[in-house]
Amino acid sequence: MSDLLQKLEAIHFRFIEVGNLITDPDIIADMSRYVKLNKEYKELEVLDQTYQKYDNLMSNLKSSKALLEEESDPEMREMAKMEIEELESQRPEMEEAIKLMLIPKDPEDDKNAIIELRAGTGGDEACIFVEDIFRMYSMYFKERSWKHEIINSSEGTVKGYKEISMSVEGEGIYGMLKFESGVHRVQRVPETESQGRVHTSAITVAVLPEAEDVDFELDMTDVRRDTYRASGAGGQHVNKTESAIRLTHIPTGVVVECQDGRSQHKNLEKATSVLRSRLYQAELDRIENERAEQRKTLVASGDRSAKIRTYNYPQGRITDHRINKTMYNLSSFMNGNVQDMIDALKMAENAEKLKGEQE
Repeated sequence: MSDLLQKLEAIHFRFIEVGNLITDPDIIADMSRYVKLNKEYKELEVLDQTYQKYDNLMSNLKSSKALLEEESDPEMREMAKMEIEELESQRPEMEEAIKLMLIPKDPEDDKNAIIELRAGTGGDEACIFVEDIFRMYSMYFKERSWKHEIINSSEGTVKGYKEISMSVEGEGIYGMLKFESGVHRVQRVPETESQGRVHTSAITVAVLPEAEDVDFELDMTDVRRDTYRASGAGGQHVNKTESAIRLTHIPTGVVVECQDGRSQHKNLEKATSVLRSRLYQAELDRIENERAEQRKTLVASGDRSAKIRTYNYPQGRITDHRINKTMYNLSSFMNGNVQDMIDALKMAENAEKLKGEQE
């Protein structure tokens, strides 16, 4: 039996086992375990369907080869040869698809995400670009029917944002957006430039998996809470009550602010979620760094100071430096048409993981 078939057969038996478990009354009564097993069942179901197809192909191939060896009738032999040829032509593509499906999935991929955009070098122009990228993502989320909500924002002195953070909810969000973390560089003539010279500015994008209570236990005794009034330059709502929240995680010094909601309770809820997610990400990074033998892939390097993409307006191009991919549809890209780039990054990471598995 081939290695692939052995792996798929083990998955098939686990699929049957999980199928039996989710009908067990004791499991149904334990909602947390039931939800987890139900999710596993749906993921295994896709692999099991692939197993059935591949097992069928290999079985037919074996029968046809046996027929060719045993049969003396020329017509029957010719039929067997044609069958073998057809099955062998289907086999490599199916095996390649199975290998990709068997790559261990990042457990964070299905989580919702928190995205933080911050202006870097470039002053006012960087603030304007933060707003452009925020608009780009917002249009992309709308296209995919994902829900997003602003958590905190700080406006630039002229226009745009010094920083803006938002939560994004939907299916497989973090797995789709994690490649956006890093430095995004823009080359264009700023609105404020009278000489028509091209300037280079940069912003930082951080994408965090939204941590739930079960992922990271945040001890609120380690957190200092301050309230203040949301200001016009920092929040959407200028108000007379202290609805804005600032949380400081004393052991690490991590500070989170939230002032875009009208309610103090809502702002506290959002700020706690962001703080938990930031600390969870720091913990994930620490664990990842300790696993020296499991090198980070080029695509998802985790280094947020690395320049990952350039948006060149005079040439109408976007270049992703991790995979050396250039696209000449900048206007469409900035209107949320980013899926092709994300797909290319996912493919590149899968190819790297596959190479690592085979080494």
